[in-house]
Amino acid sequence: MSTVVSYLPSAVAQQNVDAEIRRVFDRQRDTALRLRTSTLDERKARIKKLRDTVVAHTEQFYEAGYADFKKPPAEIDLTEILTVVAEANDALRKLRKWMKPQRVWPSRATVGLRAWMQYQPKGRCLIISPWNYPVNLTFGPLVSAIAAGNTAILKPSEMTPHLSALMTKIVRQVFPEDEVAIFEGDARVSQALLDLPFDHIFFTGSPAIGKVVMAAAAKHLTSVTLELGGKSPTIIDASADLKTAARNIMWSKYTNDGQTCIAPDHIYVHSTVKDEFVRLCKETLTTAYGADPRGQMDSPYLARIVNQRHTARIRALLDDAVGRGARTLTGGVVDEAACYIAPTLLDNIPADAKIMQEEIFGPLLPIIAYDDLDDVIRRINADQKPLALYVWSKTQAVIDKVMNNTSSGGACINNTVVQFLHGNLPFGGVNNSGIGQAHGHYGFKAFSHERAVVRTQIGMTSMFYPPYTDLTRRIAKILLKTI
Repeated sequence: MSTVVSYLPSAVAQQNVDAEIRRVFDRQRDTALRLRTSTLDERKARIKKLRDTVVAHTEQFYEAGYADFKKPPAEIDLTEILTVVAEANDALRKLRKWMKPQRVWPSRATVGLRAWMQYQPKGRCLIISPWNYPVNLTFGPLVSAIAAGNTAILKPSEMTPHLSALMTKIVRQVFPEDEVAIFEGDARVSQALLDLPFDHIFFTGSPAIGKVVMAAAAKHLTSVTLELGGKSPTIIDASADLKTAARNIMWSKYTNDGQTCIAPDHIYVHSTVKDEFVRLCKETLTTAYGADPRGQMDSPYLARIVNQRHTARIRALLDDAVGRGARTLTGGVVDEAACYIAPTLLDNIPADAKIMQEEIFGPLLPIIAYDDLDDVIRRINADQKPLALYVWSKTQAVIDKVMNNTSSGGACINNTVVQFLHGNLPFGGVNNSGIGQAHGHYGFKAFSHERAVVRTQIGMTSMFYPPYTDLTRRIAKILLKTI
Protein backbone atom coordinates (compact mmCIF):
# COMPACT_ATOMS: atom_id res chain seq x y z
CA MET A 1 0.00 0.00 0.00
CA SER A 2 1.48 3.33 -1.01
CA THR A 3 0.64 6.84 -0.03
CA VAL A 4 0.04 9.84 -2.27
CA VAL A 5 2.48 11.96 -0.29
CA SER A 6 4.30 11.51 2.94
CA TYR A 7 6.65 14.03 4.50
CA LEU A 8 7.43 16.05 1.42
CA PRO A 9 11.14 16.39 0.69
CA SER A 10 11.22 19.64 -1.27
CA ALA A 11 9.41 22.77 -2.38
CA VAL A 12 9.17 21.27 -5.86
CA ALA A 13 7.39 18.21 -4.51
CA GLN A 14 5.01 20.48 -2.58
CA GLN A 15 4.24 22.42 -5.77
CA ASN A 16 3.45 19.16 -7.53
CA VAL A 17 1.11 18.11 -4.74
CA ASP A 18 -0.56 21.53 -4.73
CA ALA A 19 -1.14 21.21 -8.47
CA GLU A 20 -2.57 17.71 -8.09
CA ILE A 21 -4.91 18.84 -5.32
CA ARG A 22 -6.07 21.76 -7.47
CA ARG A 23 -6.61 19.46 -10.46
CA VAL A 24 -8.84 17.09 -8.47
CA PHE A 25 -10.68 19.97 -6.82
CA ASP A 26 -11.44 21.47 -10.24
CA ARG A 27 -12.56 18.07 -11.57
CA GLN A 28 -15.08 17.80 -8.77
CA ARG A 29 -16.78 21.06 -9.74
CA ASP A 30 -18.85 19.66 -12.60
CA THR A 31 -19.55 16.49 -10.66
CA ALA A 32 -20.85 18.50 -7.70
CA LEU A 33 -23.24 20.33 -10.03
CA ARG A 34 -24.40 17.02 -11.51
CA LEU A 35 -24.92 15.44 -8.10
CA ARG A 36 -27.45 18.13 -7.19
CA THR A 37 -29.97 16.02 -9.07
CA SER A 38 -28.63 12.63 -7.97
CA THR A 39 -31.35 10.16 -7.09
CA LEU A 40 -32.00 8.24 -3.90
CA ASP A 41 -30.86 5.01 -5.55
CA GLU A 42 -27.62 6.56 -6.79
CA ARG A 43 -26.69 7.83 -3.34
CA LYS A 44 -27.64 4.56 -1.66
CA ALA A 45 -25.53 2.59 -4.13
CA ARG A 46 -22.44 4.64 -3.23
CA ILE A 47 -23.03 4.21 0.49
CA LYS A 48 -23.55 0.44 0.13
CA LYS A 49 -20.38 0.04 -1.88
CA LEU A 50 -18.36 1.99 0.68
CA ARG A 51 -19.85 -0.01 3.57
CA ASP A 52 -19.31 -3.37 1.94
CA THR A 53 -15.74 -2.56 0.93
CA VAL A 54 -14.86 -1.45 4.45
CA VAL A 55 -16.25 -4.69 5.88
CA ALA A 56 -14.41 -6.74 3.26
CA HIS A 57 -11.12 -5.25 4.48
CA THR A 58 -11.68 -6.06 8.16
CA GLU A 59 -8.59 -8.27 8.46
CA GLN A 60 -6.43 -5.62 6.81
CA PHE A 61 -7.79 -3.03 9.29
CA TYR A 62 -6.73 -5.32 12.15
CA GLU A 63 -3.21 -5.45 10.75
CA ALA A 64 -3.00 -1.72 10.03
CA GLY A 65 -4.40 -0.71 13.42
CA TYR A 66 -1.91 -2.93 15.22
CA ALA A 67 0.96 -1.63 13.09
CA ASP A 68 0.08 2.00 13.86
CA PHE A 69 -0.48 1.79 17.62
CA LYS A 70 -1.19 -1.80 18.64
CA LYS A 71 -4.93 -1.25 18.50
CA PRO A 72 -6.69 -4.47 19.61
CA PRO A 73 -8.87 -6.17 16.96
CA ALA A 74 -11.92 -5.93 19.24
CA GLU A 75 -11.50 -2.15 19.35
CA ILE A 76 -11.19 -2.05 15.55
CA ASP A 77 -14.49 -3.96 15.39
CA LEU A 78 -16.35 -1.87 17.97
CA THR A 79 -14.96 1.64 17.50
CA GLU A 80 -14.03 1.72 13.82
CA ILE A 81 -15.88 -0.72 11.58
CA LEU A 82 -19.11 -1.05 13.58
CA THR A 83 -19.56 2.71 13.78
CA VAL A 84 -19.12 3.14 10.02
CA VAL A 85 -21.51 0.28 9.27
CA ALA A 86 -24.09 1.70 11.70
CA GLU A 87 -23.82 5.15 10.10
CA ALA A 88 -24.19 3.68 6.62
CA ASN A 89 -27.14 1.44 7.51
CA ASP A 90 -28.93 4.29 9.26
CA ALA A 91 -28.57 6.43 6.13
CA LEU A 92 -29.73 3.59 3.89
CA ARG A 93 -32.88 3.09 5.98
CA LYS A 94 -33.80 6.75 6.32
CA LEU A 95 -32.38 8.59 3.33
CA ARG A 96 -35.68 8.65 1.41
CA LYS A 97 -37.28 10.55 4.29
CA TRP A 98 -34.29 12.85 4.74
CA MET A 99 -34.23 13.84 1.05
CA LYS A 100 -37.94 14.55 0.87
CA PRO A 101 -38.84 18.28 0.82
CA GLN A 102 -40.35 19.33 4.14
CA ARG A 103 -43.72 21.09 3.97
CA VAL A 104 -43.88 24.28 6.07
CA TRP A 105 -47.20 25.78 7.12
CA PRO A 106 -47.75 29.49 6.44
CA SER A 107 -47.41 32.03 9.18
CA ARG A 108 -50.13 34.61 9.76
CA ALA A 109 -48.22 37.09 7.61
CA THR A 110 -47.89 34.66 4.66
CA VAL A 111 -51.40 33.32 4.16
CA GLY A 112 -51.84 32.35 0.53
CA LEU A 113 -48.28 31.12 0.08
CA ARG A 114 -47.22 27.50 -0.16
CA ALA A 115 -43.81 26.87 1.41
CA TRP A 116 -41.39 24.02 1.82
CA MET A 117 -37.77 23.34 2.67
CA GLN A 118 -35.61 21.68 0.04
CA TYR A 119 -32.37 19.92 1.01
CA GLN A 120 -29.63 20.72 -1.48
CA PRO A 121 -26.07 19.35 -1.50
CA LYS A 122 -23.56 21.96 -0.38
CA GLY A 123 -21.18 20.93 -3.17
CA ARG A 124 -17.47 20.23 -2.85
CA CYS A 125 -16.65 19.19 0.71
CA LEU A 126 -13.41 18.70 2.60
CA ILE A 127 -13.17 16.15 5.43
CA ILE A 128 -10.07 16.40 7.63
CA SER A 129 -9.90 13.52 10.09
CA PRO A 130 -7.71 12.72 13.12
CA TRP A 131 -5.51 9.77 14.02
CA ASN A 132 -7.25 8.40 17.12
CA TYR A 133 -10.21 6.76 15.30
CA PRO A 134 -9.18 7.28 11.67
CA VAL A 135 -11.63 4.91 9.98
CA ASN A 136 -14.64 5.96 12.04
CA LEU A 137 -13.91 9.69 11.83
CA THR A 138 -13.14 9.66 8.10
CA PHE A 139 -15.75 7.33 6.65
CA GLY A 140 -18.53 8.28 9.09
CA PRO A 141 -18.66 11.90 7.86
CA LEU A 142 -18.15 10.64 4.31
CA VAL A 143 -21.38 8.63 4.56
CA SER A 144 -23.20 11.83 5.52
CA ALA A 145 -21.57 13.78 2.68
CA ILE A 146 -22.57 11.14 0.13
CA ALA A 147 -26.08 10.87 1.55
CA ALA A 148 -26.50 14.62 1.06
CA GLY A 149 -25.29 14.40 -2.55
CA ASN A 150 -21.84 16.00 -2.34
CA THR A 151 -18.38 15.34 -3.66
CA ALA A 152 -15.61 15.03 -1.08
CA ILE A 153 -11.89 15.24 -0.65
CA LEU A 154 -10.52 13.40 2.39
CA LYS A 155 -7.39 14.21 4.37
CA PRO A 156 -6.58 11.53 6.98
CA SER A 157 -3.84 11.93 9.57
CA GLU A 158 -0.25 11.14 8.71
CA MET A 159 0.26 9.83 12.26
CA THR A 160 -1.47 6.52 11.46
CA PRO A 161 0.18 5.77 8.09
CA HIS A 162 -0.92 2.14 7.76
CA LEU A 163 -4.59 2.91 8.37
CA SER A 164 -4.41 5.97 6.13
CA ALA A 165 -2.86 3.94 3.32
CA LEU A 166 -5.57 1.30 3.61
CA MET A 167 -8.29 3.96 3.52
CA THR A 168 -6.64 5.42 0.42
CA LYS A 169 -6.77 2.02 -1.24
CA ILE A 170 -10.47 1.66 -0.39
CA VAL A 171 -11.44 5.13 -1.58
CA ARG A 172 -9.71 4.61 -4.91
CA GLN A 173 -11.34 1.22 -5.28
CA VAL A 174 -14.85 2.51 -4.57
CA PHE A 175 -14.98 6.02 -6.08
CA PRO A 176 -13.76 7.91 -9.14
CA GLU A 177 -11.67 10.88 -8.05
CA ASP A 178 -14.20 13.41 -9.30
CA GLU A 179 -16.65 12.06 -6.69
CA VAL A 180 -14.41 11.21 -3.72
CA ALA A 181 -10.64 11.68 -3.54
CA ILE A 182 -8.13 11.27 -0.75
CA PHE A 183 -4.77 12.92 -0.09
CA GLU A 184 -2.28 11.72 2.51
CA GLY A 185 0.51 13.84 3.92
CA ASP A 186 1.46 16.24 6.66
CA ALA A 187 0.21 19.69 7.64
CA ARG A 188 1.41 21.18 4.36
CA VAL A 189 -1.10 19.05 2.48
CA SER A 190 -3.85 20.17 4.87
CA GLN A 191 -2.88 23.80 4.29
CA ALA A 192 -2.97 23.36 0.52
CA LEU A 193 -6.49 21.96 0.83
CA LEU A 194 -7.62 24.70 3.21
CA ASP A 195 -6.50 27.34 0.71
CA LEU A 196 -9.23 26.17 -1.69
CA PRO A 197 -12.81 27.51 -1.73
CA PHE A 198 -14.66 24.40 -0.59
CA ASP A 199 -18.41 24.61 -0.01
CA HIS A 200 -18.15 22.91 3.40
CA ILE A 201 -15.36 21.74 5.69
CA PHE A 202 -15.83 18.98 8.25
CA PHE A 203 -12.93 18.89 10.69
CA THR A 204 -12.32 16.60 13.65
CA GLY A 205 -9.40 17.40 15.91
CA SER A 206 -8.14 19.72 18.62
CA PRO A 207 -9.60 23.16 19.42
CA ALA A 208 -6.24 24.75 18.53
CA ILE A 209 -6.25 23.36 14.98
CA GLY A 210 -10.00 23.95 14.77
CA LYS A 211 -9.30 27.67 15.05
CA VAL A 212 -6.85 27.41 12.14
CA VAL A 213 -9.46 25.59 10.05
CA MET A 214 -12.13 28.14 10.90
CA ALA A 215 -9.83 31.04 10.00
CA ALA A 216 -9.03 29.43 6.64
CA ALA A 217 -12.73 28.81 5.97
CA ALA A 218 -13.54 32.43 6.77
CA LYS A 219 -11.45 33.60 3.81
CA HIS A 220 -13.97 31.93 1.48
CA LEU A 221 -17.01 32.20 3.77
CA THR A 222 -17.08 28.41 3.79
CA SER A 223 -19.40 26.74 6.27
CA VAL A 224 -17.77 24.45 8.83
CA THR A 225 -18.52 21.57 11.14
CA LEU A 226 -15.88 21.42 13.86
CA GLU A 227 -15.78 18.33 16.06
CA LEU A 228 -13.26 19.29 18.72
CA GLY A 229 -12.63 18.20 22.30
CA GLY A 230 -11.96 19.47 25.79
CA LYS A 231 -11.67 18.34 29.38
CA SER A 232 -14.80 16.22 29.83
CA PRO A 233 -15.58 15.95 33.57
CA THR A 234 -17.28 13.10 35.42
CA ILE A 235 -19.20 13.53 38.68
CA ILE A 236 -19.86 10.61 41.03
CA ASP A 237 -22.03 11.37 44.04
CA ALA A 238 -22.51 9.38 47.25
CA SER A 239 -25.60 7.57 45.95
CA ALA A 240 -24.00 6.22 42.75
CA ASP A 241 -23.65 2.54 41.92
CA LEU A 242 -19.89 2.54 42.43
CA LYS A 243 -19.15 -0.88 40.97
CA THR A 244 -21.00 -0.14 37.75
CA ALA A 245 -19.42 3.30 37.56
CA ALA A 246 -15.91 1.95 38.08
CA ARG A 247 -16.26 -0.74 35.40
CA ASN A 248 -17.85 1.63 32.91
CA ILE A 249 -15.39 4.48 33.42
CA MET A 250 -12.31 2.25 33.28
CA TRP A 251 -13.62 0.88 29.98
CA SER A 252 -14.39 4.26 28.41
CA LYS A 253 -11.22 5.91 29.70
CA TYR A 254 -8.70 3.25 28.68
CA THR A 255 -10.23 2.12 25.39
CA ASN A 256 -7.78 3.32 22.73
CA ASP A 257 -5.38 4.03 25.63
CA GLY A 258 -7.31 7.14 26.62
CA GLN A 259 -6.99 8.74 23.18
CA THR A 260 -10.70 9.48 22.85
CA CYS A 261 -12.18 12.97 22.64
CA ILE A 262 -15.21 12.06 24.78
CA ALA A 263 -13.36 9.93 27.33
CA PRO A 264 -13.66 11.03 30.96
CA ASP A 265 -10.83 13.51 31.48
CA HIS A 266 -11.06 13.81 35.27
CA ILE A 267 -13.41 12.61 38.00
CA TYR A 268 -15.05 14.45 40.89
CA VAL A 269 -16.10 11.80 43.41
CA HIS A 270 -17.82 12.47 46.74
CA SER A 271 -15.33 12.20 49.57
CA THR A 272 -17.44 9.65 51.48
CA VAL A 273 -17.19 7.08 48.66
CA LYS A 274 -13.87 7.98 47.09
CA ASP A 275 -11.79 5.22 48.71
CA GLU A 276 -14.26 2.52 47.73
CA PHE A 277 -14.49 3.88 44.19
CA VAL A 278 -10.70 3.87 43.84
CA ARG A 279 -10.55 0.29 45.14
CA LEU A 280 -13.11 -0.82 42.56
CA CYS A 281 -11.23 0.98 39.78
CA LYS A 282 -7.99 -0.79 40.69
CA GLU A 283 -9.81 -4.11 40.77
CA THR A 284 -11.31 -3.44 37.35
CA LEU A 285 -7.95 -2.49 35.84
CA THR A 286 -6.38 -5.68 37.22
CA THR A 287 -9.12 -7.80 35.67
CA ALA A 288 -8.99 -5.98 32.33
CA TYR A 289 -5.28 -5.52 31.76
CA GLY A 290 -3.24 -7.50 34.31
CA ALA A 291 -2.27 -7.60 37.97
CA ASP A 292 1.24 -6.15 37.68
CA PRO A 293 3.16 -3.65 35.53
CA ARG A 294 4.63 -6.33 33.25
CA GLY A 295 1.24 -7.98 32.74
CA GLN A 296 -0.32 -4.67 31.81
CA MET A 297 2.47 -3.77 29.42
CA ASP A 298 2.10 -7.15 27.69
CA SER A 299 -1.71 -6.98 27.60
CA PRO A 300 -3.18 -7.52 24.13
CA TYR A 301 -6.17 -5.41 25.14
CA LEU A 302 -4.34 -2.12 25.65
CA ALA A 303 -3.42 0.08 22.69
CA ARG A 304 -0.35 2.30 22.64
CA ILE A 305 0.12 6.05 22.46
CA VAL A 306 0.23 6.98 18.79
CA ASN A 307 3.90 8.08 18.77
CA GLN A 308 6.84 9.03 20.98
CA ARG A 309 6.10 12.76 20.76
CA HIS A 310 2.64 12.30 22.26
CA THR A 311 4.05 9.85 24.81
CA ALA A 312 6.53 12.50 25.92
CA ARG A 313 3.74 15.09 26.12
CA ILE A 314 1.62 12.87 28.39
CA ARG A 315 4.65 11.93 30.48
CA ALA A 316 5.34 15.63 30.99
CA LEU A 317 1.80 16.06 32.35
CA LEU A 318 2.38 13.15 34.74
CA ASP A 319 5.77 14.42 35.88
CA ASP A 320 4.45 17.94 36.42
CA ALA A 321 1.53 16.68 38.52
CA VAL A 322 3.71 14.42 40.66
CA GLY A 323 6.29 17.15 41.01
CA ARG A 324 3.61 19.46 42.40
CA GLY A 325 2.48 16.90 44.96
CA ALA A 326 0.07 14.58 43.14
CA ARG A 327 0.01 10.95 44.27
CA THR A 328 -0.02 7.96 41.92
CA LEU A 329 -2.69 5.52 43.09
CA THR A 330 -1.87 2.94 40.44
CA GLY A 331 0.15 2.88 37.23
CA GLY A 332 2.69 5.58 36.55
CA VAL A 333 4.97 3.29 34.51
CA VAL A 334 6.28 4.92 31.33
CA ASP A 335 8.33 3.54 28.42
CA GLU A 336 8.66 6.30 25.85
CA ALA A 337 10.50 4.13 23.34
CA ALA A 338 7.58 1.69 23.36
CA CYS A 339 4.97 4.51 23.39
CA TYR A 340 3.63 2.97 26.58
CA ILE A 341 2.11 4.58 29.65
CA ALA A 342 0.35 2.34 32.15
CA PRO A 343 -3.30 3.01 33.06
CA THR A 344 -2.75 5.57 35.81
CA LEU A 345 -5.00 6.93 38.55
CA LEU A 346 -3.90 10.14 40.26
CA ASP A 347 -4.89 11.72 43.58
CA ASN A 348 -4.13 14.96 45.41
CA ILE A 349 -3.70 16.95 42.19
CA PRO A 350 -3.11 20.68 42.76
CA ALA A 351 -5.36 23.01 40.79
CA ASP A 352 -2.41 24.64 39.04
CA ALA A 353 -1.02 21.36 37.67
CA LYS A 354 -0.86 21.28 33.87
CA ILE A 355 -2.93 18.09 33.84
CA MET A 356 -5.86 20.13 35.16
CA GLN A 357 -5.43 22.79 32.46
CA GLU A 358 -4.78 20.76 29.30
CA GLU A 359 -6.79 18.01 27.64
CA ILE A 360 -5.02 14.79 28.67
CA PHE A 361 -5.86 12.54 25.71
CA GLY A 362 -4.03 9.63 27.26
CA PRO A 363 -4.19 7.01 30.05
CA LEU A 364 -3.96 9.37 33.03
CA LEU A 365 -7.06 9.89 35.18
CA PRO A 366 -7.14 12.49 37.98
CA ILE A 367 -9.57 11.61 40.80
CA ILE A 368 -10.68 14.58 42.90
CA ALA A 369 -12.64 14.32 46.15
CA TYR A 370 -15.46 16.80 46.75
CA ASP A 371 -17.98 17.60 49.46
CA ASP A 372 -19.89 20.51 47.91
CA LEU A 373 -21.58 19.87 44.55
CA ASP A 374 -21.93 23.62 44.01
CA ASP A 375 -18.15 23.94 44.11
CA VAL A 376 -17.80 21.22 41.46
CA ILE A 377 -20.30 23.00 39.22
CA ARG A 378 -18.43 26.28 39.67
CA ARG A 379 -15.18 24.59 38.65
CA ILE A 380 -16.77 23.08 35.55
CA ASN A 381 -18.31 26.39 34.53
CA ALA A 382 -15.01 28.22 35.06
CA ASP A 383 -13.44 26.10 32.31
CA GLN A 384 -14.22 25.90 28.58
CA LYS A 385 -17.45 24.09 27.72
CA PRO A 386 -16.53 20.41 27.31
CA LEU A 387 -17.51 18.02 24.56
CA ALA A 388 -19.05 15.64 27.12
CA LEU A 389 -20.13 15.60 30.75
CA TYR A 390 -20.97 12.54 32.84
CA VAL A 391 -22.87 12.27 36.10
CA TRP A 392 -23.34 9.15 38.20
CA SER A 393 -26.11 9.36 40.78
CA LYS A 394 -29.35 7.74 41.92
CA THR A 395 -30.59 11.07 43.28
CA GLN A 396 -32.74 12.92 40.76
CA ALA A 397 -32.18 16.27 42.45
CA VAL A 398 -28.42 15.89 41.97
CA ILE A 399 -28.84 14.88 38.33
CA ASP A 400 -31.16 17.83 37.65
CA LYS A 401 -28.82 20.25 39.37
CA VAL A 402 -25.85 19.17 37.27
CA MET A 403 -27.81 19.07 34.01
CA ASN A 404 -29.46 22.46 34.56
CA ASN A 405 -26.37 24.32 35.70
CA THR A 406 -23.70 23.15 33.27
CA SER A 407 -23.15 23.24 29.51
CA SER A 408 -21.54 20.57 27.34
CA GLY A 409 -21.79 19.19 23.84
CA GLY A 410 -23.43 16.02 25.14
CA ALA A 411 -24.03 14.30 28.46
CA CYS A 412 -24.67 10.88 29.95
CA ILE A 413 -26.38 9.94 33.19
CA ASN A 414 -25.04 6.73 34.75
CA ASN A 415 -23.03 5.91 31.65
CA THR A 416 -20.20 7.31 29.52
CA VAL A 417 -19.40 7.76 25.79
CA VAL A 418 -22.55 5.98 24.53
CA GLN A 419 -23.99 9.29 23.30
CA PHE A 420 -21.63 8.90 20.33
CA LEU A 421 -23.28 5.61 19.39
CA HIS A 422 -26.87 6.91 19.47
CA GLY A 423 -27.54 7.56 15.81
CA ASN A 424 -30.75 9.50 16.46
CA LEU A 425 -29.01 12.09 18.62
CA PRO A 426 -26.90 15.01 17.39
CA PHE A 427 -23.23 14.65 18.17
CA GLY A 428 -21.15 17.79 18.57
CA GLY A 429 -19.61 20.29 20.90
CA VAL A 430 -20.38 23.80 22.00
CA ASN A 431 -18.05 26.78 21.53
CA ASN A 432 -14.52 25.58 22.30
CA SER A 433 -15.52 21.91 22.02
CA GLY A 434 -17.11 22.26 18.61
CA ILE A 435 -19.45 23.92 16.13
CA GLY A 436 -22.21 22.05 14.34
CA GLN A 437 -23.54 18.53 14.67
CA ALA A 438 -23.00 15.13 13.10
CA HIS A 439 -24.41 11.59 12.85
CA GLY A 440 -27.60 10.38 11.20
CA HIS A 441 -30.02 13.04 10.10
CA TYR A 442 -27.86 15.71 11.75
CA GLY A 443 -24.88 14.66 9.63
CA PHE A 444 -27.05 14.75 6.50
CA LYS A 445 -28.14 18.29 7.40
CA ALA A 446 -24.57 19.36 8.14
CA PHE A 447 -23.66 18.61 4.51
CA SER A 448 -26.92 20.08 3.13
CA HIS A 449 -28.23 23.55 2.46
CA GLU A 450 -31.78 23.94 3.75
CA ARG A 451 -33.25 25.99 0.93
CA ALA A 452 -36.42 27.92 1.72
CA VAL A 453 -38.92 27.82 -1.17
CA VAL A 454 -42.18 29.76 -1.44
CA ARG A 455 -44.81 29.41 -4.17
CA THR A 456 -47.67 31.85 -4.54
CA GLN A 457 -51.16 30.39 -4.59
CA ILE A 458 -53.16 33.48 -3.70
CA GLY A 459 -51.41 36.76 -4.48
CA MET A 460 -51.91 39.21 -1.61
CA THR A 461 -48.74 41.29 -1.65
CA SER A 462 -50.03 43.72 -4.28
CA MET A 463 -52.06 45.59 -1.67
CA PHE A 464 -48.74 46.74 -0.17
CA TYR A 465 -47.27 48.15 -3.37
CA PRO A 466 -46.71 51.92 -3.58
CA PRO A 467 -48.17 54.44 -3.90
CA TYR A 468 -49.42 53.69 -0.36
CA THR A 469 -53.05 54.46 0.42
CA ASP A 470 -55.07 54.84 3.59
CA LEU A 471 -56.28 51.28 3.03
CA THR A 472 -52.65 50.09 2.99
CA ARG A 473 -52.01 51.72 6.34
CA ARG A 474 -55.24 50.37 7.87
CA ILE A 475 -54.32 46.83 6.79
CA ALA A 476 -50.82 47.27 8.20
CA LYS A 477 -52.22 48.38 11.58
CA ILE A 478 -54.61 45.43 11.65
CA LEU A 479 -51.68 43.08 10.96
CA LEU A 480 -49.66 44.67 13.76
CA LYS A 481 -52.42 43.74 16.19
CA THR A 482 -53.15 40.24 14.88
CA ILE A 483 -49.94 38.80 13.51
